[in-house]
Amino acid sequence: MYTLHYAPDNASLIVRLVLDGAGIPYRTALVDRTARQQDGAAYRRLNPTGLIPTLETPCGPLAETGAILLWLADAHRLGPDAAAPDRPAFLQWLFFLSNTAHSDLRQLFYPHQYAPADGIAAHFDIISARMLGHFRLLDEAIGRHPRLFAAATPLGVYTVTLTRWAALYPERGRRWLNLSDHPRLYALAQAQEARVETPVIARAEGLGAHPFTRPEPPNPPEGAVL
Repeated sequence: MYTLHYAPDNASLIVRLVLDGAGIPYRTALVDRTARQQDGAAYRRLNPTGLIPTLETPCGPLAETGAILLWLADAHRLGPDAAAPDRPAFLQWLFFLSNTAHSDLRQLFYPHQYAPADGIAAHFDIISARMLGHFRLLDEAIGRHPRLFAAATPLGVYTVTLTRWAALYPERGRRWLNLSDHPRLYALAQAQEARVETPVIARAEGLGAHPFTRPEPPNPPEGAVL
């Protein structure tokens, strides 16, 4: 059985939704961010970067959200196999989500890591504009590859979780994403909320009744988001 090291409303949420959506057995292990447990020696032995999530597998611990999703997709047939015609599209959009969209969105959460104090406002404007472009591309990609971006799939879950975070974080930041401007993204959010596993995970992580169509700040029963 897998062990998912998680914190509420962190990138582990993506992996958790995919695991539950596919009916793959796993257990969770809370990484207590209030105690900076991600910086402790025990967690760093699993994941030297100290980032969340880490998935313990029979082959050893695995980190990086995109890598975990690709490994699960291949191990459990959650995406096209190497010979399938849509494998190139699957890989392209998985790497786009991981390396480009998620990476850019993270800059809005932790602007002090990317810009000097007097440049943060301008940096926010640049990155939020880039993210709107990314979401437009993803909305179009859903139309071209609806099966790859369906609810509960690696691409679908990754995409809809990024829209959640874009609507919420940073907590005191200017809101710039209106999901209804992207009809396929909004339909994907509705479809993910209609999945049986979504409210279960939402309760476990304190995400509210509509975590994707009407996101609200999390109120987790254990652990902390930041």
